[in-house]
Formats: sequence, structure tokens, C-alpha cells
Amino acid sequence: MSDHGYESGRLDLPFVGISTFGKRPYVADWSLLEADVAILGAPFDFGTQWRSGARFGPRAVREASTLFSFGHAGAYDHEDDAIYLPGSVRMIDMGDADIVHTDTVKSHANIEAGVRAALTAGALPVTIGGDHSINIPCVNAFEGQGDVHILQIDAHLDFVDERHGVRFGHGNPMRRAAEKSYVTGLTQVGIRNVSSTAKEGYDDARTMGSDILSVRQARALGPKGLRKRIPKGARVYITIDIDAFCPSIAPGTGTPSHGGFLYYDVLELLQQVAKHHEVVGIDLVEVAPDYDQSGSTAILAAQVLLNLLGFIFHARGFR
Repeated sequence: MSDHGYESGRLDLPFVGISTFGKRPYVADWSLLEADVAILGAPFDFGTQWRSGARFGPRAVREASTLFSFGHAGAYDHEDDAIYLPGSVRMIDMGDADIVHTDTVKSHANIEAGVRAALTAGALPVTIGGDHSINIPCVNAFEGQGDVHILQIDAHLDFVDERHGVRFGHGNPMRRAAEKSYVTGLTQVGIRNVSSTAKEGYDDARTMGSDILSVRQARALGPKGLRKRIPKGARVYITIDIDAFCPSIAPGTGTPSHGGFLYYDVLELLQQVAKHHEVVGIDLVEVAPDYDQSGSTAILAAQVLLNLLGFIFHARGFR
């Protein structure tokens, strides 16, 4: 474990300095990445069908993440008697992919380039959106990286094929993922209430390899039962839409849906997945901070990501 951060000569409290993710180093040149984890912002929300604002998600989540950066060399969890994210885990912030206003194709291509740069460097790519359409370029970047299984935690199925010519909006990403030869299946958890996907979309999803579970079904199974729905030995890409959570704790999103998960519902599932599967990529999307003046939605997003990263690297032997 590295030395305590306080010994560097500065207190460097959370509200001091530049808001990179977890106040980790910023690396602007993507050809020089040397890291175990690479954080990429994807401030793109042209794919939204109702309330925009997720373009400000990466900035808000980064700022919220500084709350958990008091300089400690790792975070001690007394329940697990474990130190998560010790100083030996090299985490950097790549900054944001360049977004070209009104140009989905070019913006998505720039996001894909960022994820590919992280993968080329051997880092775990973690992309902060942005609306859920940013998952499309993230998954595209895994072409040639071996088979992956998608774990989606979300209120909505996002399995629309095409509407009025739109194929790359935030209602389409899981359909686009399922079409990839290297995506071996999807586990879609938290799906509930009135969805943006019609019945035929659900039928198509099941035909194309999806296992669809509502919040109530997920709670009945419990975290261990849920984890067992993911094929044994699968390499897992995790995509988390913040609207999977109940808007009572995550109001800052464009399409809130009541009846969602609470914090430990998701945290315990993620811990199980990290223990039993290789996690190869992550995105967290749809934080729209202007709809939550308390900032608690962004704090929730940052806390979920930091805990998930802690679980992943603890399972990899980082102590």
C-alpha cells in the first residue's frame, strides 16, 4: 500500500484543486496512458427523447467523486475487513471525448476512440455519460477484444431497433449490442413499468439472448441468485443507467421511473459480479445534475463507481 496522501505536504481537501475523477491524475495524451483504470467522460445527450442535460453528467460525477478523496491510501471497509482501491491501483482521468454538436456519428466515433485507447493501454475503461446512447460506441470498441456478456442495470430495456430512422439514440443501445457477434448475451436488470420498448422489442430481446428481470424479480432472487443468472465464466461489461435507482434517491435524471432500486440492491449485486466474473468495461449514464439541486444523484453515481472499482481490483488481488 502506498504512503498516506497526507504525507505529501498538502492537506488537499476535496473542495481544493481540479475535479478529476477521485482527484486522480489527468492524462491528456491518450498515447501515453499507463494505468489499471482509465476514466473517460462522454458528455453527449443528443440521443435523449425527453429531458436533456446528461451532457453535464461527467462534470457533476467528477466533482462529486472528490468527496471520497481525502488522501487516504485506500478505503477501509469495516464490514468486509478489506482495504479497497489502495494506492497500488493506478487510476487516471482521460478527460472527455470531443463532442461535435448535432453530429451523433462523429461524437460517438470520438467516444469509441477513447475507449479503444484505454483498452490498448491495458486499462479498464470506465465511461461516464452522457445519455445511454454512449454505450453504443463503448461496446463497439470491444470488437476484437474477445467475447463479452452485457450486464445492464436500468429502468428501461433500450432495445428499440429503429424509430423514424433513429438507430443510435438512448433507446437503442442494447439492441445494437445484441447484434454484435462478440456479445454473447445480455442480463437486463431493473426493467419496470411503462418502457420505451414495445412488446415486440421484448420478444426480440429474449430471442436474441436477453434475460430480463424487474426490480421485484431481482429482489426475490437476491444478489447471489442474480449473479447466477450470468453465464459462468463470462467476461462482463457493466452498463448502469442511474434511472435504475428509485428517483427518491436519484432524481437527477432525464427519465425517472418510480419503483427502482435502492443503493444496496445494486451494490451487493455488483460485489457478487466482481467476485465471480472478470469485469472488462463499465459505463454509467443518464446523470442529469440540473434536475437535482441537492447533488445527491451525482454523489450516488460516484459512490457506486468507486465501490465497484474497489470490488473489481480487490478480486484481482490488489490489497
